[in-house]
Formats: sequence, C-alpha cells, structure tokens
Amino acid sequence: MPGIIGRKIGMTSIYSAEGKAMPCTVIEAGPCIVTQVKTQDRDGYEAVQIGFGERKEKNTPNALKGHFKKANTTPKSKLAEFKGFADLNLGDAVNVDVFAEGEFVSVSGTSKGKGFQGVVRRHGFGGVGQATHGQHNRLRAPGAIGACSYPARVFKGMRMGGQMGNKRVMMENLQVLKVLAEKHLIVIKGSVPGPKGSTVIIQK
Repeated sequence: MPGIIGRKIGMTSIYSAEGKAMPCTVIEAGPCIVTQVKTQDRDGYEAVQIGFGERKEKNTPNALKGHFKKANTTPKSKLAEFKGFADLNLGDAVNVDVFAEGEFVSVSGTSKGKGFQGVVRRHGFGGVGQATHGQHNRLRAPGAIGACSYPARVFKGMRMGGQMGNKRVMMENLQVLKVLAEKHLIVIKGSVPGPKGSTVIIQK
C-alpha cells in the first residue's frame, strides 16, 4: 500500500467539533525522494523505494553513493519500499499530501526499550496480592511455574521476567486528523510507537 517515511515530533491534543479533547501525535513526514523504481521485468515485482532524512556523505558507503546519484539526490538516512504508487519516476518527491484528513492509516515503528523487567510490569501480574502471611519479599514475584519431572523444562512463551520493549510494533486504524502539507506535518489520533525523534512508517 502507498505510504511515507516520517519522524515522530511528539504528542499534543486538539479539540473536536463537539469540544472533546483528543490525544494525537504529530509526525514530520517527507518530503521523501524516489530512489529506485522496481519493475516486474527486472526485479520480479513492482514497488517504489523512497528515502527520507539526510545522511553525511563521508558516512555513506560508495555503493549507496552511486545508488543515490542515479536518483540525483543527496544520501538519505532511511529507505523503505511501498507498493501501490503509480506514475512515479526516479527522483520524484513524495509528500504528506498523499494522505487525506479523515482517512485511516497504519503506523509502524520501534517501541521504547525498557530493559529487563519483572512479571508485574511486563505481564501485569498482581503478585501475592493482599495476603502477606510471611511473604515478606514475594509480593511482586511470579510464583511457581509448574515445572517438575514433566516437562523438565520451561515451555516457550511462559510469562516470566525478561526484555521488554525495543520491538517492531504496528498500530492500525489510526485516524488522520490534520494534514499540513506546507509544513510537511501530519497529525494522527492516538499514540504511535517509539520515542520523540524516532523514525516511523505511515501506510494506508
């Protein structure tokens, strides 16, 4: 589906026509430059590769320098492929006006990393609860996991402590509230994954 690469600016809130405050995320999306057009004959499928963000020339490998030179553009820091675009040529710009106010989009990004967390924060366990009875240091513990002579191992997917966050996440069916094409900004209802300044991909 058609889409664009953007950078998360932060969250704010705007008021609806009924006077209700709606939380929303502001994303700087584009302008993205078409760096490659893939065709059925040459690549086996049809897609458009676009680039976003500037990258220093000295930090760009020679192979990528030639890749961007073909598109007559400066080195880009982020690349992504999208299907569904029509009549785009090498070097064309894709702007935020590919989206319209009121339509629904999907936004994907890398969630904030929270390090190693226990079961209360990671899975919402309640601990021992209000019953203390000698449990002076077990209030937030996971308890027994039921492993004995069978299965003699821990099943995959067992809810235990571990790494939390820092994963690829997609939020679907988020409504576009505003499109500010002259400032390359798009305002989306709700939250999107990642911290401020992180790269996100918006798709129809």
